[in-house]
Amino acid sequence: MNSVTCDITVSLDGFVAGPNQSRSAPLGEGGEDLHRWMFEEPEANATAIEGILSSRAYIMGRNMFAGPGPGTWAEDWHGWWGVDPPYHAPVFVLTHHPRPPLQMEGGTTFTFVSDGIRSALDQAREAAGGEDVAIAGGAETARQYLAAGLIDELRLHIAPVLLGSGERLFDGVGNLKLEQTEASGTRLVTHLRCRVIR
Repeated sequence: MNSVTCDITVSLDGFVAGPNQSRSAPLGEGGEDLHRWMFEEPEANATAIEGILSSRAYIMGRNMFAGPGPGTWAEDWHGWWGVDPPYHAPVFVLTHHPRPPLQMEGGTTFTFVSDGIRSALDQAREAAGGEDVAIAGGAETARQYLAAGLIDELRLHIAPVLLGSGERLFDGVGNLKLEQTEASGTRLVTHLRCRVIR
C-alpha cells in the first residue's frame, strides 16, 4: 500500500503560520520567512523540494487552497499557484462546501471533498495508483491526519525563525511518537525525516 507522507515547514517555536492570517497574508505575520529556503537556496535544498513534489496525489485543507476567510467559495478563485500549480497530480481539498472539480494545466485537478479526512485519503490512494500520497497542509489538516494515525512519515523542515504565535503544528495530536530517520540542512533550514510510530 502507498505511504502517506507530510512535508511541512515549521518555526523553531513550532508554528507553521504566524499570527493574523488573512487573504492578503495567508501565512500570517512573519510566515513567509519560513519558506525562504525554497526560494533563496533551491539548489542546496533540491532533494527536499523534489521529495515534496514526488507524490502522485495530495490532500490539503480549504485554507491552503483559498486562504483564511468565509467558508463559501469565490467561484473565480483557482488557488494561489496560477494556471499551472506545482503538483501535477490530483489534489483533494477538504471542505464543508462542495464545489465541482477544477482542472488546471500541467495535470493538476483539484477535487473538493466534503465528507471527511478518510474519504479524501481513500480517494487520494486510489488516484495515486499505489504510489505515495502527501498531506500538503496546512496545519489543521496535518493535525487531523496525525491525530488519526494516518501519516506514515513526517518530514519537518525547521526554519531558524521565531514567530511567537500563530498556527501550531502539534496542538491536539495526542501522544505522538516520532523516530528520526534522516537529518540534513542548510543555513536557512534543517530537514528532519521522521517515521510516525503507532
